[in-house]
Amino acid sequence: MPRLPHRSEAAPGTAPKRAAPEPLGTDAREHDLTHHHDDVSPADTKVRVINLLAILVPFAAFIIAVTFFWGYALTLPIFIIMMVMGIATAFGITVGFHRLVTHKSFETIAPVRFLFAVLGSMAVQGPVIEWAATHRKHHQHSDDEHDPHSPHSGAHGSWGQGIRATLRGAFHAHFGWLLMGHRRGLGRYSKDLREDPVLVAVSRQFPLWVLAGLVIPAVLGGLFTQSWIGVLQGFLWGGLVRIFVVHHITWSVNSVCHIWGTHPFRSHDHSRNNAIVGILAMGEGWHNNHHAFPTSARHGLRWWEFDASYMLIRTLSFFGLAHRIRTVSAEQMRAKRSDMSDIPAPVEFIEPPARLREIGVPVTAPTEAAVAEPIAASTTEAAVAEPIAASTIEARPVELDPIRSADQLPG
Repeated sequence: MPRLPHRSEAAPGTAPKRAAPEPLGTDAREHDLTHHHDDVSPADTKVRVINLLAILVPFAAFIIAVTFFWGYALTLPIFIIMMVMGIATAFGITVGFHRLVTHKSFETIAPVRFLFAVLGSMAVQGPVIEWAATHRKHHQHSDDEHDPHSPHSGAHGSWGQGIRATLRGAFHAHFGWLLMGHRRGLGRYSKDLREDPVLVAVSRQFPLWVLAGLVIPAVLGGLFTQSWIGVLQGFLWGGLVRIFVVHHITWSVNSVCHIWGTHPFRSHDHSRNNAIVGILAMGEGWHNNHHAFPTSARHGLRWWEFDASYMLIRTLSFFGLAHRIRTVSAEQMRAKRSDMSDIPAPVEFIEPPARLREIGVPVTAPTEAAVAEPIAASTTEAAVAEPIAASTIEARPVELDPIRSADQLPG
């Protein structure tokens, strides 16, 4: 399919625009590190090898399981183990890593934070603090050259036009970005998270929880079938195949939901609502809704947008385990309603410090000039606010959005 023009590309027949200053929150050091992937360190090579194995081993297990064991080895008990492990670890990502840790869209007690962080770690998508910091960076730089996994822009700019460029960008956004080595410059996005002892502990124990995510279904398979074959089946289907399925559903949010779907709200990027991914990814596929309102615990904003993750958060609230649940009002939704004409504009935007607060990163109170609305590249230099220094990011709570009851949310 034809690619949407990147927002940094000039419209046909117009003069090239002057390059905008670096987005706020980005310094020259991060810019240099982002653009020089050719300097591969031993640490980069190690990360690439580990990530490649994490991609290929579950894929190979899936092929083996479907080719040799489909129909007779996938018994009902093993299928139940696979589904329970899959749903639990998927919620660990969607509710735990994403809505709770990254965006602070609700609050809960330490044991529940620990449980969600452990379940998310069993999904084998990286330690919780690194995952959250990477996602915060994605939101701040969504679909520009600093986005870790945009299907529209890489470190050297737009992927280009046409079907081949679309496929290349989709591959990069889906899992190609995991093979780029270390993701540098994430510390500024995780200072508050590194002060949470629960998250620090689970992050350090990441290999242990990955192993547990493989051992638990194997043990359950043996107990349910009373056989060593059941142990193997539990390990294969409830462990590796389950990881493969959850991986690709989660990665589809990065790739599919930035290419195909609807764009009902302004978000200054290519985020899309995709109904298929919305259902499979427990509500994460209502991605344009999420990019328009990053700290909302509810991604499915209309009655028909099924959001299993929000349903779980409301269930936790019913039992007193979730509070200060952030949602958006009807007025906020109307203010951000969009037709397709506003994206992608051939304009560079200056990201204000307020953008960090919007996506869940606590920052110090900026000056009034620094929290101005995004400024087009054609704005005079005198009107452009100076970039905020990385040292100004502090770990202290800031009101991100009006706190509203779910009863006040329309639809």
